[in-house]
Amino acid sequence: MSVLRKFAGQTAIYGLSTVIARLLNFVLTPLFVRKFPAAVYGIFTNMYSWAAMLNAVLAFGMETTYFRYLQKYGGDKARVFNNSFIVICFTSLLFLSLTLSCASEISSWLNNGVYDADYHRYLIYFALILVADGLAVIPFARLRAEGRPVRFAVLKLVNILTFVGCTLFLIVVIPVLMETRPGLVGYFDSWYRREWLGYVFISNLVASLVTLLLLLPEILKIRLRLERKLVADMLTYSFPVLVANISFIINEHIDKLLIPKLIPGDAGSRDLGIYGAVSKIAVFLSIFVQAFRLGAEPFFFSHATSKNARQTYALIMDYFIIAMVLVMVGITVNIEWLKNFIRGGSPAEQAEYWSGLPIIPVLLLNYVFLGIYMNLSIWYKLSDQTRFGLYISGIGAIITLVLNYAFIPQYSYVASAWATLAAYSSMVVLSYLWGNRRYPIPYRVGKNLSYILAGVAVCWLSFVAFDRHVIVGNLLFVVFLGVTLFIERKTLRGLLTK
Repeated sequence: MSVLRKFAGQTAIYGLSTVIARLLNFVLTPLFVRKFPAAVYGIFTNMYSWAAMLNAVLAFGMETTYFRYLQKYGGDKARVFNNSFIVICFTSLLFLSLTLSCASEISSWLNNGVYDADYHRYLIYFALILVADGLAVIPFARLRAEGRPVRFAVLKLVNILTFVGCTLFLIVVIPVLMETRPGLVGYFDSWYRREWLGYVFISNLVASLVTLLLLLPEILKIRLRLERKLVADMLTYSFPVLVANISFIINEHIDKLLIPKLIPGDAGSRDLGIYGAVSKIAVFLSIFVQAFRLGAEPFFFSHATSKNARQTYALIMDYFIIAMVLVMVGITVNIEWLKNFIRGGSPAEQAEYWSGLPIIPVLLLNYVFLGIYMNLSIWYKLSDQTRFGLYISGIGAIITLVLNYAFIPQYSYVASAWATLAAYSSMVVLSYLWGNRRYPIPYRVGKNLSYILAGVAVCWLSFVAFDRHVIVGNLLFVVFLGVTLFIERKTLRGLLTK
């Protein structure tokens, strides 16, 4: 149990830093929806969706590979660190050179075939952001592998504080200065553009570069000595992980790329803006999933040779699902006041953004299934059968693409939310069935499924039957929490006292 407490402690630190970072970022959402119409916010959502997909390409699956090869070459960690970083350096520099050489063509394609100087600038900013973030992947992975969650958390918080600070300065402070200090108007008028979306991307670039500079102590330990055989072995392991990650990103973000393509004109950008805004409310469950992944991946690899490793993995799954379901219910019953974070700058914009609220419970359930899949996926990573990750994510991506292409033109982002649920639930089933045959872990399927169904029932009662009534919904949540604590009291007492 002490091992589990250590895992829980480190995950809590990752979680706290992630929660604080996301909350600070979330504070910007009301600002963005007031400053930018839904169509402009759709550009924001579109660019970050592409960035998420390209991040997976630049990382080349090397984060997971790094943890796996640390387990294999535990006595020579520097070799794994050096060669992992070299691979990402190569992919990042190749990406940057290709993007800069074709920037005009790519930016025109992003803007539906029309060249726009702003899109060109956005593309350059994102290319630099992606390279800076890519170069930080392995140094951050090293911090996790060395059990240094505090430094990891501090750097992540510095990143988000820099981003928030720069954004507020460029979008809020400068306009205030121009109104209150007439002597500064001439200076700012020479370069400043009011309510320009590009300032958000510039702020992100500054934050990424500051983070990379703060990682210099880790980066300076790298020795650029390429070992061809080791790199070849690592790439053999990482390539299926890369394809699986790309497929996963397709599941998560392709709908945001397809909406403006399949719904022509301003309607597509508007719907994408609505979808992106309401997704921000569901992001709190995403925080939990991300915090778990940060702590779980190095723990699972380092704990793989322990006597009761598989029983430990099953126990972690139990309480991971319980925690996710509780967060899902907690957010759902409070949507009626959380919606005020995306109220827009006018009654008409408010009505537009709030029209997307009914899909939030579906988005939350998507994150539950995503978290379960991420937990299940450890079987093929530990057994060096990463090709199954490719198969599972590939099937999920096909389901996502087919359903989105078929139903977005008629149902817009509503179809996207349900398509993602279909993809993630299919991936969970496939991963469990294949894993149970090749690397069996004694998961308590009936118990876990019962908690998920009970959570869905409470969400339905609060959202539909009681029409999002905050007091009634929170009473249901308290009852659900109390029943859960009563059922799990013996195991929880053991975890806390041993």
